[in-house]
Amino acid sequence: MKAAMGGGGRGIRVVPNEDELEGQFILASNEANNAFGDGRCFIEKFVDSPRHIEVQCIGDGTGNVVHIWDRDCSVQRRHQKVVETAPAMDLPPDTRKAMLDDAVRLLSASKYRNAGTVEFLVDKQGNHFFMEVNPRVQVEHTVTEEISGIDIVQTQLKIASGMTLEELGLTQDQIPPPQGVAMQCRVTTEDPSQDFRPDTGECLGILRKYRI
Repeated sequence: MKAAMGGGGRGIRVVPNEDELEGQFILASNEANNAFGDGRCFIEKFVDSPRHIEVQCIGDGTGNVVHIWDRDCSVQRRHQKVVETAPAMDLPPDTRKAMLDDAVRLLSASKYRNAGTVEFLVDKQGNHFFMEVNPRVQVEHTVTEEISGIDIVQTQLKIASGMTLEELGLTQDQIPPPQGVAMQCRVTTEDPSQDFRPDTGECLGILRKYRI
């Protein structure tokens, strides 16, 4: 059970059997309504202990879409991404190809125009299941920039000005294979005295980017 207008892991409940459907819907709907002002929910397949893999794409609105490989964001805290790695490691080649192809086909069919991320869950057998499209630049886009050398924000602005992927030299055959591995780690703030509820505070230091 998942909030239709949700995000950040809010309004999600696992329904183990039919008897618990109504109760879990009420919990998810109430949480979603409190967080987003919209209690609508939908049902999707529950995948036990999945990997969360997302595909970075860019489209120019003409039906031309390219992928800039994938990211693994399986390390999470309360459904919030904590560690992002690009590209996803130890992913079966057939699974990777299928996800990349599906992501491009989905956005191409809708003539998508923007940078965006297509997100999937991958089960223990290597089967992938569509989750959602994030039609925006995500925080973790920087790890994709590191392994591809492509400035995603700059590219998005140029497309918004009317340029096509071809004019930008970003056809799929011009997208380089991943160069090395990049990782982004987020700092989460929680209050242990309040059952580890999300908290705020001051940043007293600067986290720098390191290259190995």
